[in-house]
Amino acid sequence: MRKRASTRAGYRSALRSRDLRLLMGSQLVSASGSWAYNVALMVLLYERTHSATWVAAGALCRFLPALVSSAYGGVIAERFERVRLMVWLNALALLLQAGLALVAWRAAPTALALVLAGLTSVVMSAYNPAVAALIPQVVGEEDLAAANALNATVDNVVVVAGPAVGAGLLLAGGPALAIAVNALSFAVAAIMVPALSVRSRPSDVTSGGAAGPLRQVADGFRALGSSAAVATFVAFSVLASFVYGTDTVLFVPISRLQLHTGTSGYGYLLAGLGVGGVAGAVVVNRLAARTRLAGAILGGMAVYCLPTALLVVIHQPVAGFLLQVVRGAGTLVVDTLAITALQRSAPKDMVARVFGAFFALVLAAISLGAVITPVLLRAGLHPTMLVYGAGIPALCLLALPSLLRADRAAAVNAMLIAPRVAILERLDLFRNASRPSLEGLAGAAEEMQVPAGTVVIAEGDPADAFYVLTEGRLDVSAIGENGLRPVFLRTLEPGSYAGEIGLLGHMPRTATVTAASACTVLRIGGEDFLDALTSLSASPSLLEGARARLAATHPSSQALEPLLRAGEPAEPADADGTAGQAATPAGTT
Repeated sequence: MRKRASTRAGYRSALRSRDLRLLMGSQLVSASGSWAYNVALMVLLYERTHSATWVAAGALCRFLPALVSSAYGGVIAERFERVRLMVWLNALALLLQAGLALVAWRAAPTALALVLAGLTSVVMSAYNPAVAALIPQVVGEEDLAAANALNATVDNVVVVAGPAVGAGLLLAGGPALAIAVNALSFAVAAIMVPALSVRSRPSDVTSGGAAGPLRQVADGFRALGSSAAVATFVAFSVLASFVYGTDTVLFVPISRLQLHTGTSGYGYLLAGLGVGGVAGAVVVNRLAARTRLAGAILGGMAVYCLPTALLVVIHQPVAGFLLQVVRGAGTLVVDTLAITALQRSAPKDMVARVFGAFFALVLAAISLGAVITPVLLRAGLHPTMLVYGAGIPALCLLALPSLLRADRAAAVNAMLIAPRVAILERLDLFRNASRPSLEGLAGAAEEMQVPAGTVVIAEGDPADAFYVLTEGRLDVSAIGENGLRPVFLRTLEPGSYAGEIGLLGHMPRTATVTAASACTVLRIGGEDFLDALTSLSASPSLLEGARARLAATHPSSQALEPLLRAGEPAEPADADGTAGQAATPAGTT
């Protein structure tokens, strides 16, 4: 069973999600337009002023506002429903870019172009955290790494295609046309995003919403360091971003002095990184499925950095391009593993906030790399290339003990939850679940010792959890709709479960479950249970069985009928639950 489920995982499996296709499609459209706009803005500023200072100011007005606002952008993406927020952000960006297109078309003050570019960066600072937080909602756990790799692949594709599109639009109609097309790309994204079927639940976990912006941002940064293993992965991704920042400066002298391709070779090398990122998607999903990731992380950094040192003795442009392809694959591995680890570990009500902090660190690292590199270049091009190409991988070896500790912790955790996984995979609910999905659910489960006579589920209470009986016996009774006293219904044996009806139907508990003997149960929170079933889709036999049990106590209830018609569980609600069912073995009552 697990083998069949694992073979379905991968890029084709991830792309079966209509929501992921819509999300990636909107990303591809808007990101392509943004790269075209990047080129057009620089050309516009130079044509208007013939000053490199104005061109640099244009880059700063796009980059610095994003750096400053990114961390709080994650807070915004947490406090509003994300799909609706993304529509509004696209709409605002559309208006700002339309205004910038008018500035490019008419003889408006050049400074206004800088203002509009800066405002666009601020508006869109919440967009990437919202996307990163939505990805775990639109794919199952087994496809998460593949979805992240696909998202990164979109970024790499537009690195290659975006500037080319921009150049073509500049030839066809100048900066005004290219910027207008970017505005339209935001309009297309705004139309595509609402078609997503998932919706997030707005949350504010900081002092009931009373804390100021700095405290809210600080919570995101604190969450980044809450796990030593995740913090290590994030540190490597930030280091890779620093190296990318050095590339933005280093590619110019490499192109001119090493490969002799002139300043135009800058785009040639950048395109090589993009192509490598696309090619690296072939292996990254397989790497992410491994328990031990130290080798993958260190290998990814080595593949990203060492070709720069090798480039010292290479002068052929084609060879230089191929080395960048190799490097692009390396950085994709590092970034995808870090982002996937963050999505899996961050609290559900803080995912976007954590990614706001993460992207702020990434932007800061890129900035630092771009600032430091001109200083190092005073010592010469080749020494600088060797420092970055060989020195950074050597520096990474210092983190080997932390990576090995993370690997050992992951292996120990896998061993500890293995018995729970074995229990869950025997349940009919999770017959189609992959190993990663079961491990995630087992990790969320809490083992409880229940003394005899304890009420585990009380009829009429709000439903908040799902229970799996591993040892002992549970008695199920109910008053139901018309009864005056509880009526005994059945006894649950090990391998049975309870609590699914109310969770599926978003209704109060329909029965009372009492420990007939000392019991051991696994308690799984309602949100975790519904998330798992939503990604797997509930089987018709499960839903029919739940309806039959519900009919025995509440014959007039229609709570499960929408699920039976749709064949899958509904979206989570604030209160959900019920008591439940017999075991997975056939004929158990």
